[in-house]
Amino acid sequence: MNKPKLTLTLQIFYGFGVSYAIVDQIFTQWVIYFYLPPKGSGLTPLLPPIFIGLAFLISRFVDAVADPLVGYWSDRVNTKWGRRIPFIAVGAIPLLIITVLFFYPPQESSQYMIFLHLSIIACLFFIFYTIVGAPYNALIPEISHSQKDRINLSTWQSVFRLIYTAIAMIAPGILIKVLGKGDSVQGVRYMVMVLSVIAAIGMFITVFTIDERKLSGGKTSNYGLIESLKHAFKNRAFIIYLFGFLFFFIGFNTLRATMNYYVIDIMGLGTGSITIVAALLFGVSALFFYPVNLLSKKFGYRKLMIISLVMLAVISILLFNLGKIFPTSFGYLFFGLAGIPIAGAGFIFPPAMLSEITAVSTQKTGIQIEGIFFGIQGFFLKLAFMISGFVIPVLLVMGSNLSFIESLVTIPEKAQQTGIYYTAIFSLVNFLLSALLYLFYPEEILKDE
Repeated sequence: MNKPKLTLTLQIFYGFGVSYAIVDQIFTQWVIYFYLPPKGSGLTPLLPPIFIGLAFLISRFVDAVADPLVGYWSDRVNTKWGRRIPFIAVGAIPLLIITVLFFYPPQESSQYMIFLHLSIIACLFFIFYTIVGAPYNALIPEISHSQKDRINLSTWQSVFRLIYTAIAMIAPGILIKVLGKGDSVQGVRYMVMVLSVIAAIGMFITVFTIDERKLSGGKTSNYGLIESLKHAFKNRAFIIYLFGFLFFFIGFNTLRATMNYYVIDIMGLGTGSITIVAALLFGVSALFFYPVNLLSKKFGYRKLMIISLVMLAVISILLFNLGKIFPTSFGYLFFGLAGIPIAGAGFIFPPAMLSEITAVSTQKTGIQIEGIFFGIQGFFLKLAFMISGFVIPVLLVMGSNLSFIESLVTIPEKAQQTGIYYTAIFSLVNFLLSALLYLFYPEEILKDE
């Protein structure tokens, strides 16, 4: 049976659905910032670093377990709307409501009640994030018919992910100022609400415009969970990809989460300058999407990924020396340069590489378990968040007069400059480990199905 052509319009409608990237950025950039704010933010620290790290650790563990289960579930579902779209439709609204609840901790409560609130909300957040995100990504191999389709879908996903992430990084400084009217807490809350509405619109555009069943031909799987997991973990390319993916995202998440601290504490600028720095990073990244798309079709993903990771490692070294060897104003340049490798490594390559792995696997075996592949990737992504989310609060308070143990269990006055610099070294190590792994990646490209 001939499958319908994947038109440019459908590719764009698919891209709209990655708007859940907005809540990803809210979590990465603003939850730690809200509970452990820098000096001059107008916010009051709510929890000691160890409590924040532990809450994230618990929630990421719950989330990590959910990822392969959701992937497996979506492989086996068979509805008139397909097997991926229903998950996005059901999970979108709960995900957005829970995102807002991060910023409403119990008032005048003990640290333990705030910790409990953060832990429960974070667990729910990641469960619904998985329900939306894993099936959305699994749509790429589901509705594509060639390597060209897969790289184009990945590129459009990346274009919209960049737009949404840029909105989530650039708009907050403006929204907090305009909506908060001098009240930082209310400003952050209203900002999150506005961004959540934007995220809802994007996801439902995809839900109502992508006829998954028509495009995919009604794929489904009858494989059991253990069988599916065994099949996926026998794939050598998949295993190497996963660990390279893990170390990259530990480094990238650390870089994203600490950008606010660099702008305010290292560069000595106000919260409004976060908008400028974010615009530079994502503006440069946007300029390189099309070149990366073309280069990927010619050279594949492996070589370009390694080059991108080496560039990010160099940029991490530059950030470590910002305000030491280099003037603080160079921060604009360094974050702008980071946009070049992030275009590929952070946006286009991950969905494209995994879609290619699943397409090759399906052609060789006839087993269609794209959801379990993306679910396992989700497990590793959440593991990256778990590790970075636990380590970042600990690193940020290093360099204070407190002992290491005291710094973990005491609410600090502010993040320390020394700790902020340590986060750059942490990113550097992870980028290099990722590059080393991709040296051994056995790339295969399936041109047409």
